[in-house]
Amino acid sequence: MDHIPQPSDAPRPPLAEPHGNGLRLRAWEAARDDHARDWLRGVNDPEFRHWNTPLQDITDLDGARESLRGREQAAADGTGVGFRVTDEESGTTLGHVGVNAISLTFRTGRVGYWVLPEARGRGVAVRALALAAHWALTDLGLHRLELGHALGHDASCRIAERCGFPAEGIMRGAMWEAGRRDAFRDVHLHARLATDPAPGTP
Repeated sequence: MDHIPQPSDAPRPPLAEPHGNGLRLRAWEAARDDHARDWLRGVNDPEFRHWNTPLQDITDLDGARESLRGREQAAADGTGVGFRVTDEESGTTLGHVGVNAISLTFRTGRVGYWVLPEARGRGVAVRALALAAHWALTDLGLHRLELGHALGHDASCRIAERCGFPAEGIMRGAMWEAGRRDAFRDVHLHARLATDPAPGTP
């Protein structure tokens, strides 16, 4: 009988700072005011809010710190890892990429990301996603990494495909409509397996 992986068998998220192509993925620190300010800006950016509705609204620095503490707890529990996307040389925050909903039993996770307005148009999302996906599928030991975006978000669709996440289909009514928690919209699902051919360098 085949051995079924148990949580104790699977790797815990190691402390790491994946880097390359001009970026370094660093940990968010809830205690740092500059991190909280960047997080607050990112999750309230109009472009982000057009395509995403957070579980809870974050309206001030205290809310941002609480949200980041939740990220820290998820990392400690092994259920999620959030990275601050930074310029490799200056350390300036450019955005966020996270590996969420990690199942160590089934070796699966979901990836999501956003980029601050001033960092857009420089390929940051593609480079950050490529780093995070490689880390999750190698160092972390996941087998399947999913990426879902609101149907019609063509930019996210192109980013996913460039990073080796082929489209798998449409999930009906799988996420909230923009700015609402009582109406739903469809999600375009992409996924990448550890056994898939590695994509070219973004």
